[in-house]
Amino acid sequence: MHSTFSPLALAAFTAVSAMGTGTDATRQALRGRQGGLRPAGPEDRPATWVGRVAGVDAVELPPGLARYDCRNNRLAELALRQDGFAHAAEQARARYGAARVAVILGTSTSGIAETEAAYRRRPEGQTALPEDFDFAATHDLFALPRYVRARLGLHGPALTISTACTSGARAFLEASTMLRAGLCDAAVVGGVDTLCQMTLQGFGSLALLAQGPTRPCAASRDGITVGEAAGFALLVRPEDAPAGTPQLLGAGASSDGHHMSSPHPDGLGAVSAMRAALAAAGLEPGQIDYINLHGTGTRANDAMEDLAIHRVFGAAVPCSSTKGWTGHALGASGAIEAMIAAICIEEGLVPGCLGIAAADPAFRSDVATGNRAVRVRRVLSNSFGFGGSNCSLVIGQG
Repeated sequence: MHSTFSPLALAAFTAVSAMGTGTDATRQALRGRQGGLRPAGPEDRPATWVGRVAGVDAVELPPGLARYDCRNNRLAELALRQDGFAHAAEQARARYGAARVAVILGTSTSGIAETEAAYRRRPEGQTALPEDFDFAATHDLFALPRYVRARLGLHGPALTISTACTSGARAFLEASTMLRAGLCDAAVVGGVDTLCQMTLQGFGSLALLAQGPTRPCAASRDGITVGEAAGFALLVRPEDAPAGTPQLLGAGASSDGHHMSSPHPDGLGAVSAMRAALAAAGLEPGQIDYINLHGTGTRANDAMEDLAIHRVFGAAVPCSSTKGWTGHALGASGAIEAMIAAICIEEGLVPGCLGIAAADPAFRSDVATGNRAVRVRRVLSNSFGFGGSNCSLVIGQG
């Protein structure tokens, strides 16, 4: 197939989730099959298990950025400090100029937990939120890229993507469009989402919360475990990165508009997004070595995705969900899973689903339930979200 996409190199990337802080910890957790899901505390009810990131509350933002202080930006800061990412962004700023580095980030709830806390702090009988509450720097959906731009000293185009659980993946797609249009020469992309009561109570009201750790693709799967995560990548043109650097080879998106909170049962939007990503990368289905499923652990999502995968790939390509390690990080899930895809390529690893001995016998795709050591050159990473939003990325070696 002829590619219609200009590949971009992941010149630097970092990942922070319940499974670990930084790519080394993430890599070790995948290899050792050590998930990060833990029993929920009182602050996380009605969930029984969550994927909470350790150490976020102890993070202090740099001097001069105190107005941005909220859990979501603290998690972003924790990720920026890992894997030399902030330094790589500074080098990009020096090379291209602060106005030529874009910041495109996904989030579904941003710092809504800060608003929840501000609401609880109101004096009895007072309707207005406390005067020291800074909506624009914390809760506002643009608060995340606003903070990251200030933190990294960047002045290029900035954009928030909030398309539910595809947000972090769509950031990669939008960045590729901006670079191809000449609006920037590099882009900081990814996603950050943190636990908050709106999310936990919302999924609880939909009866979608798992009673134990989420078990994607299991016949007895019973729902999601909500997690939190931050994933960042620095995208540049391939000629500006060392040979062998993982690349974004293609991306595809669709919107099936089937239902506000349920996927199309036949996976029509998922099929469209996957085929668009393959076409953009100029690849046939058989040239993909591993598929990182959206795999939320709900009965409807996993069944739909199996149908969609089988329609495009048959049973020829191994697939699995890594949400058994991280939980469902919502708007950050597509970003963290893109970084996991890059790690799988570096490690030659297909990480089998956690916590299950066998996949649902009704499934027709090749679901890995144990780790497989194989050559992985190209990974398709799926993200699907409320409202019928679908996005697939192809990460690989050029």
